[in-house]
Amino acid sequence: MKVEHIHHVAYRCHDAKETVEWYVENLNMDFVLALAENQVPSTKAPDPYMHVFLDAGQNNILAFFELPTKPTMSKDQNTPDWVQHIAFKVKDMETLLAYKNHLENNGIEVLGVTNHSVFHSIYFFDPNGHRLELAAPDQQEKAKLQRLDEVKWQMLEEWSITKKAPRHADWVHASE
Repeated sequence: MKVEHIHHVAYRCHDAKETVEWYVENLNMDFVLALAENQVPSTKAPDPYMHVFLDAGQNNILAFFELPTKPTMSKDQNTPDWVQHIAFKVKDMETLLAYKNHLENNGIEVLGVTNHSVFHSIYFFDPNGHRLELAAPDQQEKAKLQRLDEVKWQMLEEWSITKKAPRHADWVHASE
């Protein structure tokens, strides 16, 4: 028995229409589906919501809930913004740079390109304050991933004991 893949991931949004339009315009996602009800199907609680679904590529679905009767959304204040994010893969560095240019031309502040050795990323925020990342594979991605694969269990074991960063993969960010 094994899970096949992620069906969808869901986040909260301030405004469903604004969110859909933003993802269509800025990340070229397809708007797949909208569901709205006045009662939560799983709990039967009376609570109107709009649930929208976007295709983030290859039928990987990103969903949002607009909840007009709930207090204003917030983030986990104990977790830094750089941890809480959604990362999307793009084909290559050329595509990553084209997205960076497109986003900046649309008035969106972009951080990066950041070199993570195995891949290269840019970071920015959607209109709901969700941090997003676009990641392009490095040209030597396969060889670098193999190096990381060889030490993953040792790193995890050492971390679980010491709670200090193991040195096995120092090379990943060494050239920065």
